[in-house]
Amino acid sequence: MVLEKLGDSLQGALKKLIGAGRIDERTVNEVIKDIQRALLQADVNVKLVMDMSKKIKERAMKEDPSPGINPREHVVRIVYQELMEIIGKGADIQLKPQTIMMVGLQGSGKTTSTAKLARYFQRKGLKAGVIAADTFRPGAYHQLKTLCENLNVAFYGEEGNPDAVTITKNGLKAIEKYDIKIVDTAGRHALEAELIEEMERINAVAKPNQKFMVLDAGIGQLASQQAHAFNDSIGITGVIITKLDGTAKGGGALSAVSETKSPIAFIGVGETAEDLEKFESDRFISRLLGMGDLKSLMEKAEETLSEEDMDVEGMMRGRFTLKDMYKQLQAMNKIGPLKQIMSMLPMGLGGMKLSDEMFQATSDKMRNYKIIMDSMTEDEMKDPKIIGGSRIKRISRGSGCSPEDVRELLKYHKTMQMALKGFKGGKFNIQKMMKKKMRM
Repeated sequence: MVLEKLGDSLQGALKKLIGAGRIDERTVNEVIKDIQRALLQADVNVKLVMDMSKKIKERAMKEDPSPGINPREHVVRIVYQELMEIIGKGADIQLKPQTIMMVGLQGSGKTTSTAKLARYFQRKGLKAGVIAADTFRPGAYHQLKTLCENLNVAFYGEEGNPDAVTITKNGLKAIEKYDIKIVDTAGRHALEAELIEEMERINAVAKPNQKFMVLDAGIGQLASQQAHAFNDSIGITGVIITKLDGTAKGGGALSAVSETKSPIAFIGVGETAEDLEKFESDRFISRLLGMGDLKSLMEKAEETLSEEDMDVEGMMRGRFTLKDMYKQLQAMNKIGPLKQIMSMLPMGLGGMKLSDEMFQATSDKMRNYKIIMDSMTEDEMKDPKIIGGSRIKRISRGSGCSPEDVRELLKYHKTMQMALKGFKGGKFNIQKMMKKKMRM
């Protein structure tokens, strides 16, 4: 989950608000203190936190709730809106031909983000090409080349040539026919005059439509200084915040974005090439506050799964076989880790809080189910009712699992089958719902 610790703390504060007997000044003050503590522990700039706290209190005590919402919902809405004010709207990312320049300090995850960005546009149907203009860090050329080859993304570089400006110039000609041209520039351990000068020269040659600064979520208060320096030099059009999954504080990076008015373009939420999300503040804050992010989940599913993977109505029209369940488990693996999927669900729709141990146990169980089904015959997969005691013994031996594990799988399948039968014949249509969510 993005900013897991901050999200847990903010959700705790809102639970206190929702559980309060009545909303008065004392309750609002207590909730504000909890929010302040959560944001400061996450490295959000003190001034931003205090300004936001003041606004929340003023609005909560003076504004009348909108028609149809109670005082508790009114205060939650104010918290949501004020967090949106800090983070601002996301960068304007358009799916059209463009040149993108990547900048950032060494160790920020810039080269990996370059490959992820190319993959993002590739998934959207655009042809992407990458230029390796980082001539400072040993291994940068080979790292980017390998990443691009694995993703089937066009790559240009000149190994051994120290002139990044010339490489950029030649690279832009070499990948001229591609829709998206991404220039990965050098980083340094600190903002040196030499780095600034090289960036400015590459900027003059590439004339990029977008200039993305890559920031590590764990950088803390130093993020603000970096953001100002890069912005003053070449004019940043967007920020990519990396390593926002897990335990990173992230508040320093968010503060820098707010202070420099540089919109967030993308966030890195994992290690694979697929784990780069276009930033949209409403979705981000919703997930942070435990309200889920169904739009992102639906988009991820649509990009990742084929029509066959998503044929839910087909399963409900006929029998839900073990073969269908097998495809379902494969589809979940394609979308992403279980923890990431669960974080996109609202608390009331399954997005419950599970410990890392529970997530791991659930993932292991799903993996074991798949292994067990790999040991079944085609007839057994199509009709689980034929699986009796002797077949269970054979399947358990073949899969290396116990007979109890096989019985547990059959029980899980029966539960899923009954749940789907409950929808059969009704007005509930999952695929239509998904399309409707996408239009929201």
